[in-house]
Amino acid sequence: MTNKLAGNERQDALATLDGWTEVDNRDAISKSFRFENFSDAFGWMTRAALAAEKMDHHPEWFNVYATVDVTLSTHDAGGLTMKDISLARQMDQLAG
Repeated sequence: MTNKLAGNERQDALATLDGWTEVDNRDAISKSFRFENFSDAFGWMTRAALAAEKMDHHPEWFNVYATVDVTLSTHDAGGLTMKDISLARQMDQLAG
């Protein structure tokens, strides 16, 4: 099982992310990705899904046309872990 991030370790990990925010009333982070069109958004979701599957760590997400809203939290740990930070970084990298 992966341990939840706390204290300085949590703050240091969050500081490495661009545009991700902590979710109110939940131990999770979120970000909205905006693309030029639906095809670009769906292509990114496909690439992100493959990365998530390799990690065995799956996002909560919602897509409307060119926008994908993502929430990350490690359900097994009951909150934010390094798995979430790693997946967030991969998603950012895939988005360019």
